[in-house]
Amino acid sequence: MPDLDNLLSRIDAEFAGLEARRKQVQEERIEQYHEREQRVEKFEQLLNQLRDVWRPRLEALAKRFGDHVKVTPSVSPGHRQATFQFQSPLARINLRFSASPDAEVKKIQLNYDLEILPILMQFEKHAEISFPLDQVDAAAMTQWLDDRIMSFVKTYLALHENEYYLKDFMVEDPIAHVRFPKFAAGAKLERGGVTHYFVSEETCQEFAKQA
Repeated sequence: MPDLDNLLSRIDAEFAGLEARRKQVQEERIEQYHEREQRVEKFEQLLNQLRDVWRPRLEALAKRFGDHVKVTPSVSPGHRQATFQFQSPLARINLRFSASPDAEVKKIQLNYDLEILPILMQFEKHAEISFPLDQVDAAAMTQWLDDRIMSFVKTYLALHENEYYLKDFMVEDPIAHVRFPKFAAGAKLERGGVTHYFVSEETCQEFAKQA
């Protein structure tokens, strides 16, 4: 008959091994947590540096646009993003630069997002670039921001060249006060023998309520 004490010793060894493994996993998780906290702190420091790059550029862009466009664009700098927005006679424009970490907070990703409504042409709506937190190339990051701003400027100018070519087909949403080609209308409504065109169903419904 096998020795019972030997069996109990083996059982105790398994429980002891489990506790040892639990402790090791706990220590590893605590270490990983502290390392992640350090990376989060580094990411926040990079955000401060990034704001110092994108804020003056968007403010300069707003000033230049103010010299050439009748509307006054606004710049809204945030903690993780900066937004340049205004409404031209042709469209509502929202340009946003933002920064985000990856899941493990080992990289920083910069995002460029451009919204133009209504959409009259093809343009670069989104672009992104990423760097390891400990290997951020400041010159490459700045060049990327400048290139995206120039991409937006060219898109804006092309958009308003379209107004010249499409001027005989342009209509205005009476609610949104945005001009666009008839073929781009999201909705239209006949009233008093006049056809009204809208950028969306929402503005059409708002107009209908005013009857």
